[in-house]
Amino acid sequence: MRDPRRDVPGTDRVLADPAVASEIDRLGHRLVKRTAQQVQQRARRGELDPEQVVAETLAALPDSASSVRPVLNATGVLLHTNLGRAALSDAAREALLRAAGTTDVELDLHTGRRGPRGAAALAALREAVPAAEAAHVVNNGAAALALAATALGAGREIVLSRGELVEIGDGFRIPELLTSTGAQLREVGTTNRVRLGDYREALGAETGFVLKVHPSNFVISGFTASVPVAGLRELDARLVVDIGSGLLRPDPALPDEPDASTALADGADLVIASGDKLLGGPQCGLLLGRAELVERLRRHPLARAMRVDKLTLAALEATVRGPQPPISRALRADPAVLLRRARALADQLAAAGVPAEAVESEAAAGGGGAPGVALPSAAVALPERFAKPLRLGDPAVLARVERDSCLLDLAALPEEADEELRRAVLAVG
Repeated sequence: MRDPRRDVPGTDRVLADPAVASEIDRLGHRLVKRTAQQVQQRARRGELDPEQVVAETLAALPDSASSVRPVLNATGVLLHTNLGRAALSDAAREALLRAAGTTDVELDLHTGRRGPRGAAALAALREAVPAAEAAHVVNNGAAALALAATALGAGREIVLSRGELVEIGDGFRIPELLTSTGAQLREVGTTNRVRLGDYREALGAETGFVLKVHPSNFVISGFTASVPVAGLRELDARLVVDIGSGLLRPDPALPDEPDASTALADGADLVIASGDKLLGGPQCGLLLGRAELVERLRRHPLARAMRVDKLTLAALEATVRGPQPPISRALRADPAVLLRRARALADQLAAAGVPAEAVESEAAAGGGGAPGVALPSAAVALPERFAKPLRLGDPAVLARVERDSCLLDLAALPEEADEELRRAVLAVG
């Protein structure tokens, strides 16, 4: 009796099929070949007919050579760290595409010689923050702090309030990051109260700088006292301020959130911030301040290991100079509009037999920004059982599970995503 496995087409034959060959141009030979071989194994096990191998190979191929999947952020957390924080503006996305080829990132086209790296992005930062004499960009906020600690504090003391010894994402702790650079910490005050005199008494010949860290992921309330940047200016020491979430200027939507312009005007010598949070740009760390200090950091050997690429510089410039990024629009969303959208979506789903209800909700900035600030929002409430299949669907939808409900919060989603969200829910059930 003839073995049916002999009828399974060989790999070369599958790859030679015109439709499969065109996918090789799009996805690469290795990925397509691996997919074809997996389908062949299914045919040899009798799970499908040999003549289905080509069609099944095409069906099994991914949409992209990258495994990164887009996710609809329906959590109500505007800057969700697990989802890559800030969604980039259309201008920043276009800049990424322009920068993907060969560019003038470190070339002066007028002279044909080497030019300053990322000069346009740095100029955009200085224009946005006139109080900054100079700017430098590294690969994230923690890198910016580590570079400052290494260049200005290694072998010396960094004076820091005990109430600002924070832990950031994934268990990384600011004190451990600082001491890993060779600096020593001089802690002052208590967890809830610190005064200017505490800082002054800690200063001495071994002081590298005074550091003020915005406790961006928690709030201490009650019997508290702290010293603002303007107060610390009175100290006879360099002042480095880590504002965390990356506002370049005051934002009326978040009046209590620190910003780089105000911190520098109040006396900071150097300001550190993240680019992928409230600024709304790509992941990077910003260093803004006195020209002498910024240049010292830029020329430090460690700065090379923290250098950002052309894609980051292009997206950062477009974010700073371009239109409002999605995070800025989300912070200013009208709660009445969000509720109108939620009601319309819930009505459409209910008409299709899905138990859905529009409810008022509360969103959060996320990403370490504006801790404790609740943003009025609206959501579509579904039974909790929807959460997992939505997460595994196409497109993937990340909801918020709260009190036995699956909440699709609209705060982080533009209105044009509502139809896609509706289809995703209907596909589940």
